[in-house]
Amino acid sequence: MQALMLAAGMGKRLKEFTKDNTKCMVKVNGEMLIDRVVSLLSRLNVSRLVVVTGYKGEALRQHLESIRGDLEIEYVDNPEYYRTNNIYSLWLAKDKLQEEDTLLLESDLIYDYSLIEAIAHNSEPNLALVAKYETWMDGTMVQIDKDCNIVNFVPKKAFDYKYADTYYKTVNIYKFSKEFSINKYVPFLEAYIKAVGNNEYYENVLSIITFLNSSSLKALPVEEGKWYEIDDKLDLDIAELIFAGDGDFLDKLSARHGGLWRIPRMTDFCSPSNAFFSTSRITDELEANFRTLISSCPSGMQVEALCASKCRNVKEEFVVTGGGACELAEKLRQETGGKIGMIRRLPEAFGHVADYDVVYLPQEVNYTVADIKKFFTHHEVNAIMMSNPDRVTGGVMSRSEILELADWCEEKGMRLIVDESAADFCEVPVEHSVLEDEILEHHRNLVVINDIATAYGFAGMRLALLCSGNRQLVERIKKSYGLWSVNSVAEFFMQILGKYENDYARSCKMVRNERNFLEKELNENRLLKVIPSQANFVLCEVLKPATSGAWVFSVLKKHNILLRNCTAQMDIKGREFIKTAVKTHADNVKLVSALREVAELFK
Repeated sequence: MQALMLAAGMGKRLKEFTKDNTKCMVKVNGEMLIDRVVSLLSRLNVSRLVVVTGYKGEALRQHLESIRGDLEIEYVDNPEYYRTNNIYSLWLAKDKLQEEDTLLLESDLIYDYSLIEAIAHNSEPNLALVAKYETWMDGTMVQIDKDCNIVNFVPKKAFDYKYADTYYKTVNIYKFSKEFSINKYVPFLEAYIKAVGNNEYYENVLSIITFLNSSSLKALPVEEGKWYEIDDKLDLDIAELIFAGDGDFLDKLSARHGGLWRIPRMTDFCSPSNAFFSTSRITDELEANFRTLISSCPSGMQVEALCASKCRNVKEEFVVTGGGACELAEKLRQETGGKIGMIRRLPEAFGHVADYDVVYLPQEVNYTVADIKKFFTHHEVNAIMMSNPDRVTGGVMSRSEILELADWCEEKGMRLIVDESAADFCEVPVEHSVLEDEILEHHRNLVVINDIATAYGFAGMRLALLCSGNRQLVERIKKSYGLWSVNSVAEFFMQILGKYENDYARSCKMVRNERNFLEKELNENRLLKVIPSQANFVLCEVLKPATSGAWVFSVLKKHNILLRNCTAQMDIKGREFIKTAVKTHADNVKLVSALREVAELFK
């Protein structure tokens, strides 16, 4: 079996990366794509590699000759590369294609050896490597039947999201038998080019063959193994993440702070949210109005405040909307000035910690109002920023305790900033929240931040509220935004939220039920000690001989599950912690099973 690679294209979308060399010479984590291909094909022991060159063809040939080792390489030149497409490159290599069974490869792919090994050694003579459609995928799709026959090719312009769950993305790795190439593919290829032209795609020919005889080409779905198609610099960035070494992958992934829909088969247990409300009827209403909203400007700050007032039942003069808790916290930091006191290092989602800030690090999991007073009596700050429930442990203070702390802060001339984003997941939320007009009016040094997009399960919307009885503070923050602080989708979300109060209440109850399930199951793991939580996540102390870093790394590597290592945030000497979000029951069962399996590694 030979390999045939199409490498004539200019790779215009990669811009500076292909200015002086062809696309397959782009480096991923320091290694050229073509170097990786040569290494994998040598390992596969193909008879030869046929490369169709074009743009920067001579540079590619010289490089290949310097690295090919014992691999035989032959070349076909496409002088019309700048005005033709890959169908013409394949047509130029049609004689080579008919000489042997062939692995057809495109040059902008990076993949594991296991993928080409699987397709090469499969008993089916004619195969297309495919992957179940995910949101990050783009390009040609196929539909297959129960016997893995390809019954339909779906070009990019014919993609229909109504049928997305039936689509498989072509990985752009194919296997053609010699007989298939001679008797079917090449004759149809020549006829197609003659009839339609050479600025087309070779998959169009496969589409016609499949239409006439669906058993001609079968699909081989990718079950395991990594791959990525690199068309632009964002693809290159993601490819460098996916194919990073064990020592770099977690750091690179964590540095992205989200966007995990781009990462194949990743399950995010790192970002607490509400897994149940976003699946309710409100999503259908948002989708039905999305085209109108995305093409319309939002209302001004006055109307946004009215919407926020309605959805959280506070006076409009007490509330300002913003693009997430982090954004509002930064606005508040600028207004407050000076040092900010924090209870543990807050997660990145709640703003940065300045060098001059003061961080109280309790050496026990839980802390009291007395503990906070004692520490900040000796550490002067302009404001204390905390979360209730605690964003790290899930521990919670009562309303009376928060108000006692607010009174003390007022006596000391300090502002108290309380993040209540997870308060609705408490067993009895009203016993802990201070988000009421009367309380805000009476405690003007009290500021409440509520990241409602996360609480409702729409974290990507970036919507949060800042509430305070200090009207001057609220007005100054509004003015700092100008006309708008949130987009039209977020405004509409607040506008319609009241219709779905019962759905939201049910979703919070489901989060509590799943949290209880997780706590019970994780407590049975011999290397974890559950810290009781009132939030939408569960913190666990890691018991020896395991370490938090090993837990997080092993679960990620073996199961594509992302957990949060909270050891640095907790900063309790000699103790380590991990945190997991509460998700759907199916996901939670998957997590419990994965953690049970990983625990066996620490025997």
